[in-house]
Amino acid sequence: MENKKELRTWLDDFKLNHPLVIAGPCSAETEDQVLKIAHELKDSDATVLRAGIWKPRTRPGNFEGVGALGLKWLETAKKETGMLTTTEVANKNHVELALKHDVDILWIGARTTVSPFIVQEIADALEGTDKIVLIKNPVNPDLPLWLGAFERFYTAGITKLGAIHRGFSTYEKTRYRNNPNWQIPIELQNRYPDLPLICDPSHIAGRRDIIFDICQTALDLNFDGLMVETHYDPDNAWSDAKQQITPATLIQMMIDLKIRKETDTEADYKNALNTLRTQIDVVDHQLIEMMGKRMKISDKIGSLKKEKNVAILQTKRWNEILGKMILEGEENNLSEEFVLKIFKAIHQESINHQKKIING
Repeated sequence: MENKKELRTWLDDFKLNHPLVIAGPCSAETEDQVLKIAHELKDSDATVLRAGIWKPRTRPGNFEGVGALGLKWLETAKKETGMLTTTEVANKNHVELALKHDVDILWIGARTTVSPFIVQEIADALEGTDKIVLIKNPVNPDLPLWLGAFERFYTAGITKLGAIHRGFSTYEKTRYRNNPNWQIPIELQNRYPDLPLICDPSHIAGRRDIIFDICQTALDLNFDGLMVETHYDPDNAWSDAKQQITPATLIQMMIDLKIRKETDTEADYKNALNTLRTQIDVVDHQLIEMMGKRMKISDKIGSLKKEKNVAILQTKRWNEILGKMILEGEENNLSEEFVLKIFKAIHQESINHQKKIING
């Protein structure tokens, strides 16, 4: 798949003067619920009404969606409000039913993106159609796997594509339900700058109190839109209650969010920005040099351990380093999460160097 301006034609055709907003309940529960939410969103910035129809959960026994019946409710909501509709499809049967009920946009869920077999099945089912397909990142932080899904649809002739960033699963407990790992969607942007990129703050957050901050970060990173789960009674939603907001909250949020310009043509701005970027380049170069020096010391430690037949991993020493660096990070306005990521990566590289020497 090549980057082409045509990748974003479908989005440009909406002629929006604000980011694309896709909103609606995590799950369609009843016809009244879907229609009530749709009418509350009708005059907002939301262009597309979303609702989960099939909702297989991580563990069985919970509400798993109303099934195809909910597609009729989306169809009715579309007729009554004029909003476009979207839902998740996970197999060719879902595709056939969604097409039958004139769903405008289909999205591929994170658990589906991880399976090239299922992605290909859905791409084959959509071949010859003119549907917009949005692809969520896979649950694990794997950019090539994400790109592979786009390529399968593109090869099947589906060119109205978009990406949804919903964060990545992690075994570590963080403030997020799914770690945003912003660098991955940024890299996707770098490779395909014309591929529309949408943020799903609901699934990144897992709780409604930080949804605004995630939306603002996404817009600061030049994302094209937001997919936000909304419900008129979030606390009593049948699925993902903690991460849904009311339509009224969404409307106010869109007022409060700051939409950044992609750039500024004023000479003073450009000169100031270039100066600051040059300073960053210098510091980045120094960082790489310092890492190189640190690894040379690790090499010497590896040689010493080899000579004395000592194990590579020294847990007590490692915990002492982490504790000290977290405190120093706080003094330098660096979050604990960031410091942990950096030093775990440094520690792993140090282990790799020592292994190479000891086993060499």
